[in-house]
Amino acid sequence: MQFSELGLSAELLRAIGEQGYTTPTPVQQQAIPHILAGRDLEALAQTGTGKTAAFVLPILQRLTAVHSGPTSSPLQKVTHTAPRVLVLVPTRELAAQVLESVRVYGAHTGLRSLAVFGGVGINPQIQTLRRGIDILVATPGRLLDHLGQRTVDLSKVQTLVLDEADRMFDMGFIRDIRRIIERLPKQRQNLMFSATFAAEVRELAHTVLKDPAMVEVARRNAPAELVAHTVIKVDQDQKRDLLLHLFAAHGWHQVLVFCRTKHGSDALARKLEQSGVRTAALHGNKSQNARTRALADFKAGKLAALVATDIAARGLDIDSLPRVVNFELPNVPEDYIHRIGRTGRAGASGEALSLVSSDERIQLRDIERLLKREIPASVMPGFEPQHNHSVPRPAAGRPPAQKPAPARLEFTCKTKITNR
Repeated sequence: MQFSELGLSAELLRAIGEQGYTTPTPVQQQAIPHILAGRDLEALAQTGTGKTAAFVLPILQRLTAVHSGPTSSPLQKVTHTAPRVLVLVPTRELAAQVLESVRVYGAHTGLRSLAVFGGVGINPQIQTLRRGIDILVATPGRLLDHLGQRTVDLSKVQTLVLDEADRMFDMGFIRDIRRIIERLPKQRQNLMFSATFAAEVRELAHTVLKDPAMVEVARRNAPAELVAHTVIKVDQDQKRDLLLHLFAAHGWHQVLVFCRTKHGSDALARKLEQSGVRTAALHGNKSQNARTRALADFKAGKLAALVATDIAARGLDIDSLPRVVNFELPNVPEDYIHRIGRTGRAGASGEALSLVSSDERIQLRDIERLLKREIPASVMPGFEPQHNHSVPRPAAGRPPAQKPAPARLEFTCKTKITNR
């Protein structure tokens, strides 16, 4: 199938062609006809499958009131200045990425768009809102700021998109989302896109979506199929030296490195930079200008390494990223899926390398259970671990200990605040 067979307008086909695309991905083939027909949609697609274009293209089509069949129900184009489409996303990076897609694919439509998120001044956003826009991309926290100041009118929204809904739930945004939805018109089209659908997210879908079409192009919590997974066992205090050795031995030039904490990301970035590896850190405590500059330099090849927290596990679209390194394994196994989804995108192969210390053996076991397979493990000569990596078994007759919940709750609250 070609994009020209989906009934998209000449303006959209021209913009698609300018990006070098001719063939839609499976999620685009399945989702676009439902959205053009005005149906609610629940879409499950792993990251890197083209799901942003899967909702951006038909939304642009409907906004320009161009349709190609009797089942289409284009949005009515009126002269008000309030947005007619609202796209909610969990992070600033994803907001910027979605806005870029809207502007690239809508280059020949004359439609106006804006992304609002925290970390930058609110006044320029207010000025643009006053001039009027058609599509608003927003993080929940900053959108609530605008609603509190009455600088945005959501009464004309005809399409709501919840992108990365599971991540918004994980980051504690679900209550904010419900507050925002209360401000929207009752009659509207609702689209929910996500890489995974936890039980709580499905519950939200049941309350928001009305008789939705279902699109699923990957099994639940599926990793990128073209990603090679490997583990190197190493002691925690040897990880930094081992990572430097790998950069030197293999001549790595573009590596996304994940740490659990902001402090750990900064410390590792400093170590790499001091050792001659061009590096920047990316996390929620960085200013938006610093985050944007670091990401731009990394994409342009000016940096060999970008050290990030899980804020970068969603919303970063980097062409042909060859490698992701888990300097520390995530506490939540599903986050491993999102991390490695930064590589192996759009049909390209990729590598996911994890440096695993003895205190992470339970996290590794949980990830392997999620993947339904063991990850090949090795030891690097000169960095042999001195601590036991075997997973402790519970004593006979005793159930396994439950993981404490408070640590997860604390992480959720902090992440929500830093991504407003």
